[in-house]
Amino acid sequence: MITPETLNNVRRKLEERAIADKSVIEELRSDIQPLSSEVRRINPRTTTSISLVAADGGNNKVNFDPYLFQLVRVVDSYGRELLLDLASPTTDTEQLSITHLDKDSTPKSALGLMMKDLGVKNLWELSPMMPKPDEQNPNPSWVLVYRDLAEWAALYQMLQEGGFNTDTLIVRDGLLRSKIFTQKLFKDLLEKIDDAIKEIYRSTKRRIYIVGFSKKSKVLTRYRLAFALEEILTQGYPCYVEIPPDIQKKAYIWEEYATGSEAEKFVGGRLFMVRFGSRLNDPIWPVDIFLPQLNQASQVMGYLLADANDGFPVPFYPRCLQKAHEEAALVGFDMEVMEDLIVNAVRKSFSHSEQDVVDRVRLQSDVSMLRYE
Repeated sequence: MITPETLNNVRRKLEERAIADKSVIEELRSDIQPLSSEVRRINPRTTTSISLVAADGGNNKVNFDPYLFQLVRVVDSYGRELLLDLASPTTDTEQLSITHLDKDSTPKSALGLMMKDLGVKNLWELSPMMPKPDEQNPNPSWVLVYRDLAEWAALYQMLQEGGFNTDTLIVRDGLLRSKIFTQKLFKDLLEKIDDAIKEIYRSTKRRIYIVGFSKKSKVLTRYRLAFALEEILTQGYPCYVEIPPDIQKKAYIWEEYATGSEAEKFVGGRLFMVRFGSRLNDPIWPVDIFLPQLNQASQVMGYLLADANDGFPVPFYPRCLQKAHEEAALVGFDMEVMEDLIVNAVRKSFSHSEQDVVDRVRLQSDVSMLRYE
């Protein structure tokens, strides 16, 4: 237990350190002070909004999964399943590649279509984070990279197929930037996305807008207090402000992740900070506007505001994105069914006598978790 003497020492050291480090906040304030005159009001506009989300494996854990299966499932706001696959850290990536793209380069899924159009035949050519078949002890996190690739592929296929009946705002879960693609393949993908949007307008006169929406950002985390002290985005109405590249560079670990650097092959959007509510304490969200649509930022923000105003259960958070998360989440009965499928698959991989051992191990309780009950 902490003694009063220790508390006094900690309090004194904290106050000394706070005074010494105040210069850091003052520097941040000077960085963003020019932004106060760049804040723009958002006027709501109405259009169709849609989002697509990959099932979050981190939130879909099962109690018994010795093979560490990862369900890769991408759905949109309407519950339409855009891509479905299953992988584990020991999956043969060569066979996995073939399930998406035949040896004769015939695409069999959204991911296969994206691979074909980017000129690659194997997943490890698409991303350096995907292990080659002969790689020893690959990083098991490649399965999460695979899920992100699937999400980009679903977006790409949606645009290639078209079929939009109205002007549509597509809200991506996460900013429009990525370091998982090989060399300039991400830049090539963004160009093809832009070409698809132009073709949709040419053939149907429907405008498609793309934004990246994030729950958090390094820039916002670093500058949150400075924003409040300088009264930026504190107006009594929905508003937004563009974040200059030099401020992004100071916040991101990878300089090339900020627009304006020489390595923009990783970046597909211009970063804005947005507040959809009219009250002082309403949340501020990081939003990426697709670079080719930057001159339409005001219009895009208006569409996003109309969708965020209907946000539930999280207020002022795009409703289409919340609906997509609801559709993608495996919870309750769905999670129980999935766990049963996993257990049955594991049991069938063993002999009849060994299946009894599998059942016994599955029913063993984790005594280390009792302290949390």
